[in-house]
Amino acid sequence: MGIIILGIIVLSAGFFLSKMDSPVKPYTGIIRVVGIVILLIGTAFSAVYQIEPGEVGVQKLFGKVNNRTLESGLNIINPLVEVVTFDIRTQNYTMSGVNDEGDKASDDAIRVLSADGLEVVIDLTVLYKVTPSQAPRILKELGTDYKNKIVRPLCRTKIRDNAVYYDAVALYSTKRDEFQDRIFKSIEADFSARGLELEQLLVRNITLPESVKTTIESKINAEQEAQKMTFVLQKEKQEAERKRVEAQGIADYQTILSTGLSDKQLQYEMIKAIATSPNAKLIFMDAKKPASIIVDGK
Repeated sequence: MGIIILGIIVLSAGFFLSKMDSPVKPYTGIIRVVGIVILLIGTAFSAVYQIEPGEVGVQKLFGKVNNRTLESGLNIINPLVEVVTFDIRTQNYTMSGVNDEGDKASDDAIRVLSADGLEVVIDLTVLYKVTPSQAPRILKELGTDYKNKIVRPLCRTKIRDNAVYYDAVALYSTKRDEFQDRIFKSIEADFSARGLELEQLLVRNITLPESVKTTIESKINAEQEAQKMTFVLQKEKQEAERKRVEAQGIADYQTILSTGLSDKQLQYEMIKAIATSPNAKLIFMDAKKPASIIVDGK
């Protein structure tokens, strides 16, 4: 466009100088030719517009938006139109409580009230992209700053609207995936109605109030102590059972000894005990000759 304007200026100057009595009047013809050449070159360059990969172009002429989008590559256009490009690749918007981690330099985490009236802080990342065919409508209805006009406020509102259905501890633990799926479906519908496509919603972190954290930690410690005590009791029961079985075995053995041993068995046990002792002497008694004794001098 700048080259076209320059060509028009040079061409106009040539016509203007030709009507004046000036030293450059003989050269006004050349000036007009130069102006025409510049105008033609500018027109040629302005009629060809390159769209980069991952983008689409929307043509705007005197405030009116053309509904036909320009694809990536070289496109022939009206030299007078203005082309507004839209990125159609996956984009992300992060709202985080950590400074300089999200799109905002300051704390941008989402603070919501749970069903039990507690304040929960949520860090969120939204993955989305512009629907190529909807780029002209986005330009007409939202402009190019759709991130701050739609993505950010809509996500924050939907998260607050859906968090009230869950208790704080449930959001943190058992209902986290359900909560994420619920807000995804809610945001997806609104994005689609405005020409945006929601790809993924990531609940990155959920921070509970300190009082709730302390309660959860106390509960976990109590559960661990209970599990430890259960193990100790089980071990004691096993030990008591072992002792009971052992005592029963000894009692049974003593009963057998007291009721079932004969004199010969008692004599055999005595001899066996003496024989196994290194300091004892073994004495053999002859039943036919009670007075005879055989001594083994080990």
